[in-house]
Amino acid sequence: MEVIASRPSTLHWRAYAAEFIGTALLVFLGLAVVIYDFGHGSPAAVLLPDPFVRRLATGFLFGSVGALLALSPIGRISGAHLDPVLSWAFWAAGSLSPLDAACYTIAQFAGAALAGLALKPVWGAFGRTVLYGATVPSAAGPWLAVVGEVLASFALVGGILWFVGHGRLRAFTPALMPPLVAFLVALEAPWSGTSMNPARSLGPALPAHTLGVLWVYLLGPAIGAGLAAVAVARSDRIHVAKLAHHAHDPLGRFHGAAAGSPAARLRRRAALVLGRPGARR
Repeated sequence: MEVIASRPSTLHWRAYAAEFIGTALLVFLGLAVVIYDFGHGSPAAVLLPDPFVRRLATGFLFGSVGALLALSPIGRISGAHLDPVLSWAFWAAGSLSPLDAACYTIAQFAGAALAGLALKPVWGAFGRTVLYGATVPSAAGPWLAVVGEVLASFALVGGILWFVGHGRLRAFTPALMPPLVAFLVALEAPWSGTSMNPARSLGPALPAHTLGVLWVYLLGPAIGAGLAAVAVARSDRIHVAKLAHHAHDPLGRFHGAAAGSPAARLRRRAALVLGRPGARR
């Protein structure tokens, strides 16, 4: 594919608008699934009485919303990151400019905030029984929740980077999302609620008044995504910063070799510290 590289200082307003709309849809529709499945008195509890199975189904549907958005025109325009830590992981992998990553982050948080504020009038008292889908730490405390978010975010972002970094797997990236998110939600939700996305946590935190624990869902996913970028981004691969429509990149915004990326530089420094100066990664 032949692309024309855009300047790193160029603003891409259509892409930022797409991230705003896409994140708002992800938060609103994804949390609609969470509220319906776990709200007090929900028919879902009768159909799926086992909480593990219900979390599995909820995660699958949440991941499916993200996959459909990636396949939609939103994904064609912006790549459908819909998650600030994923955008910064793509920057760390060398396939997104820091300006775009910053503007994506602003758009994602703004979209999530709008969706979160819409949850209360739509779901009312029923939504309030589960704090409108807000993520809160378990009784074990916030630091266990941070650990859970690190592990889950590492798996999610690492899986995405692995798929988009391999030409044969790249087209299947949207198909990865539903089963992977289902697995992570089913296993990790009792610790932290399985956010993996600071914007997803911000949205319901506004009507639920749980902003005091938002730091958990900033710190954990940021660490997990950063570790995933360092572990997965390789100098001999191009990690396309899109979850679908990978060939559509007329400005060359989403393709970048990882050789000179922040993640690759950190890997080389770690290799030197560990006494392996000749290490390729």
